[in-house]
Amino acid sequence: MSQLGDDELGSILEWVHDPDDRNSFSLVCKQWKRMEGLTRSSIRVFEPDSLSGFLPRFPNLVTLECSKPITDDDLKFMAKTCPNIKVLNLNLKRTPYDESIPVRDDVGDNGLCALANGCRKLSKVLLRRRKNVGNVGVVLLVKLAQNLANLDLAWCNKITDQALEAIGAANSIASLNLEGCSLITDVGLASLATGASSRSLKKLVLAECDQITDYGVSLLRQMCYLEELNMAECGPKVTDVGCVAIATIQTLKILNLSWLINVSDPTLVALAENCRSVKQVNLTGCELITGAGIRAFANHECVEALMLVSCYNISGSDLEKLALGCCSLKYVVLDKGQRMWIPTAMQRNISRFYDLIWM
Repeated sequence: MSQLGDDELGSILEWVHDPDDRNSFSLVCKQWKRMEGLTRSSIRVFEPDSLSGFLPRFPNLVTLECSKPITDDDLKFMAKTCPNIKVLNLNLKRTPYDESIPVRDDVGDNGLCALANGCRKLSKVLLRRRKNVGNVGVVLLVKLAQNLANLDLAWCNKITDQALEAIGAANSIASLNLEGCSLITDVGLASLATGASSRSLKKLVLAECDQITDYGVSLLRQMCYLEELNMAECGPKVTDVGCVAIATIQTLKILNLSWLINVSDPTLVALAENCRSVKQVNLTGCELITGAGIRAFANHECVEALMLVSCYNISGSDLEKLALGCCSLKYVVLDKGQRMWIPTAMQRNISRFYDLIWM
């Protein structure tokens, strides 16, 4: 076995995918350890402080994941050592206890800029809760990573409309998560809706972006390829006016309007009439919705799921009407407090057509 060359070892390693098996392989001898490192395509980093010690073993990494605090210097080293990275998952995971401890040296714009310059093949970058990441790093990343298709900036609190202007000009981004980016306004939405991204975006998350209004939301109807839109908890300035406008996006399949307290029946009627491909609608906490809005879906041919938790103006007869008319419906999620108000026999009858889930 000692006579095996690098090419033979590389061919063998193509069939070894289990991390434990690869680790065992690397313990045989120095040559096997070197070849295992050269052929490793993905890695999960648990101790970023040790990055400089082990990362040079893996110069051909395509995927790297780290959920711990990581510094700008670490990213600079990563960009120099692993220029072929395509998928970078730096979503920060913290416990409730960790949230009380500020992360002062966590990655920010300097590290992101180094990454953008060094790793031009990036197609997926996840930066959730990296609170030091701002406009400068994101703008350069979007400009230089021409293949960037998936960008997660959720809870990156420094992101503003300036970053969205650059993202809007990109023509490759298909999935964009801006949840909790509370500095974003209608100006940023206008950049997304009128730029090149309007023809590439398929998934857009705006949950808890509470400065946006009907004006900005209405502009989103220009996104003619959008399939999934999340506007949960975007505040009282998003009403039926904006939501009726986005109902004209005929490609929509998944729509989350939960806790939009000023959304009511006109939105549902517009969705039922215009969004013929929609499969899932989340209306949790939209207390103004009544049976009239729900009944609008009775003749819909695609909808599979309706989330109606904390929607108290819906009766058993409304649900029964859905059961008789909407053949595609698979389940409806309701507030468990409503269960006692719907006769057991009616619940059984409805359950013959779709599932009732009580929460």
